[in-house]
Amino acid sequence: MATSSKKTAKSRGSSGSSIYTENWLPVRAIQNNMIITKDNYKVSGVKIAPRNIFILDADLQNNILIALRNFYNTIDYEFWLVVADRPVDISVYMSQMQLLLNETQSPAIRKLILQDINKGESFIRNNVVDTEYYIMFKTKDVDLLQKRVRQLINGLATCGLTASLISNSDLRLILENFLNGGQSTEFGTVMPA
Repeated sequence: MATSSKKTAKSRGSSGSSIYTENWLPVRAIQNNMIITKDNYKVSGVKIAPRNIFILDADLQNNILIALRNFYNTIDYEFWLVVADRPVDISVYMSQMQLLLNETQSPAIRKLILQDINKGESFIRNNVVDTEYYIMFKTKDVDLLQKRVRQLINGLATCGLTASLISNSDLRLILENFLNGGQSTEFGTVMPA
């Protein structure tokens, strides 16, 4: 009896009708700053630090935009521009502000600290997120992957932007955003007591 139920569960998983997400995702692993797919492609890229160019003067804005256009035109392989939202955790900051409020005697400084605490509570209520930017690509050749990452980092630096190798945590966040439509999910998880 136990053997037949194992076969049934196994056949469901292989037929694509499994209830588990990982059974239909083509992801074998996330390690060494890349997603390794079941067909042995490596997906990686760079994370670009946000920069508000619209607070700069018009000439500098145009120079950055022209540099970006030229940079994108030098990329001769398929790539994806990915924008992902990461929840902001300001709980440590809020705790520090509360401690500072408790230690402060001056009414004027207490008022400023309370304003910061209220602003922080507003961020928490409104589910404020950090928006993160990535350029990603896939290849089977690890040496080519590393070369492309270096080229992307250097090319973005010439545009006045800072980029770094995408991390395993970033890759998991991107997959979570893709699978959950940018919504945070807590159902089905074990929460600490």
